[in-house]
Amino acid sequence: MKKKIGVLLLSLVLVFSLASIVGAQEVKKEDTLTYVTIGNQNTLDPHFSYDTGSAEIIYNVYENLIAYQGESVTEFVPLLATEVPSEDNGLIKDDGKSYVFPIREGVEFSNGNPLTPEDVKYSILRGMINDRDGGPIWMLYEPLLGLTGLQDLVSEVLGEDISPADLSSEQSAEVFAELEKVIEVNGSNVVFHLRQPYPPFLNILAQGASWGSVIDKEWSIEQGAWDGSPYTIAEYYNPPKEDDPLYDKMMGTGPFTLEEWENGDHVYMKRNDNYWRRTANFKTVVIQNIDEFSTRRLLLQRGDADIIYVPNQFLSQVEDMDGVTITTGIPTQQNMVGIMNWEINTKGNDNVGSGKLDGEGVPSNFFADKDVRMGFIKAFNYKAFIEDVRMGNSIQIGGPIVRPLLGTSEDQPVYHQDLAAAEEHFKNAFDGELWEKGFQITLLFNTGNSARQTGADILKTYIEGINPKFKVDVRGIQWSSYLDALVQGNFTLGFMGWLGDFPDPHNWVTPYLAGDGTFGGYKGDLYKEWANETVEPLIEEGITTVDPAKRKEIYKELQTIAFEEGIDLWLDQPTGHNVRRTWVKGWYPNAMRPGLDAYILDKN
Repeated sequence: MKKKIGVLLLSLVLVFSLASIVGAQEVKKEDTLTYVTIGNQNTLDPHFSYDTGSAEIIYNVYENLIAYQGESVTEFVPLLATEVPSEDNGLIKDDGKSYVFPIREGVEFSNGNPLTPEDVKYSILRGMINDRDGGPIWMLYEPLLGLTGLQDLVSEVLGEDISPADLSSEQSAEVFAELEKVIEVNGSNVVFHLRQPYPPFLNILAQGASWGSVIDKEWSIEQGAWDGSPYTIAEYYNPPKEDDPLYDKMMGTGPFTLEEWENGDHVYMKRNDNYWRRTANFKTVVIQNIDEFSTRRLLLQRGDADIIYVPNQFLSQVEDMDGVTITTGIPTQQNMVGIMNWEINTKGNDNVGSGKLDGEGVPSNFFADKDVRMGFIKAFNYKAFIEDVRMGNSIQIGGPIVRPLLGTSEDQPVYHQDLAAAEEHFKNAFDGELWEKGFQITLLFNTGNSARQTGADILKTYIEGINPKFKVDVRGIQWSSYLDALVQGNFTLGFMGWLGDFPDPHNWVTPYLAGDGTFGGYKGDLYKEWANETVEPLIEEGITTVDPAKRKEIYKELQTIAFEEGIDLWLDQPTGHNVRRTWVKGWYPNAMRPGLDAYILDKN
């Protein structure tokens, strides 16, 4: 792609700024907002995007039917819809199974094409037909069809296990008929039909959830996206990322348009002067990727960057910088947890030594013993981790659900280090046999993640101090191998995290507590049996109950069970921060916003 003159000038500004002397006059470019961060983007297609780097660009170019209100993650305002559906306004019907969205008139895509209800319908169906492997579209399938993806729907409709990529045109039409039942155009309204009540459905469609973005049907088909035909599912199912026609092209109704994307280096966006609301305060937005913190700091200090990414360990280097504002203590929708495998695969697994309770290893059911789990939990030094590793920038949690979601409160119980209690639990484990024989185990962490490494080291230090017969090794492996160990059952205990897909407790209890969840699903049959009897009925009740008061009690009970049973080592919910020049006005936090929202900002 050829660089435009304006883009070249912006690049030269950054280069010359770095080459200038540090003491030069601060620069405030009124018509340009520059955000300097790290990382890159995976795709610009909203139906493929499942990473924050991509979603950050999508957020500024595309729009959804509704948006979060200010800092809230539970209250909404209309966006491309004129009203937020509720039971009170009659737009949530059929006992919570139908949602009606009146589509706003007079909105245009940045190419001048008018927004229509058909664009909304096309956008959702196109995402459900593409349904890329490992992508986000399960969040549409779960509420609308009670399934995990297109493969499940094909099997349900045809009664045979055939890949969507192998459908004939006739089979495609049969499957499409079921897809089309979940979303209909009724005049100026778009109506979603859910298989059963699903309280967080509005979260699934809110701004920040890229899979709910509305794209221009006419333009998308011209680019080579799904042609809108019921007979062509096989042709468009799960395409390779680089073959996706919307991989590097965008056409939204949002406040900005894509000017240039050089993945891993920069993104340039320009103001959409055809925007249906008031136009943005900036003509140009620059997102520059620079890995070295010292360079990002220099750009901030000189005023060449308006906002920069600052890791926790470098916050002190900008705290006293003139002309800089820092907001800290921002709750995030993520956590860190010590996952304990209840049924370790001991065959050929060098993480478990002998694989027996003989002092030279651990047996498969090591963490199925509650006293073992509580021994590890009580041995951990939570205070040191939060103060020294997180530098105070986290909230300790007492279960899988993070604040401020249903089921949590500021006074909920959390774990504390108690070495005497840890010793007592270890003495009771395996009817006293563990204490007499001891054990040897290897804890894993993914290399490069210092927080997870430190968590494992803390456990090693204190557990080995309880009984000289307890031997704990700590070993770092690559991220891909770390995930493989989890999936293959070779995981013993290691620290993992969850980044919320949508702000509802269902999105937290399911991965951690459900027997087929992202983490629970790899803990073996012992855990699955326990979960099936204890927590899964509550999980099902929570997602199908519409009454918020009842849901609150259900998730409070799940949080309590998770805490009291010591299912995992519940550690913390990191808090975030934002570092910006004082001339940047209008910024406020929202945990579901994937990074930069240039539209709300101004310079004055």
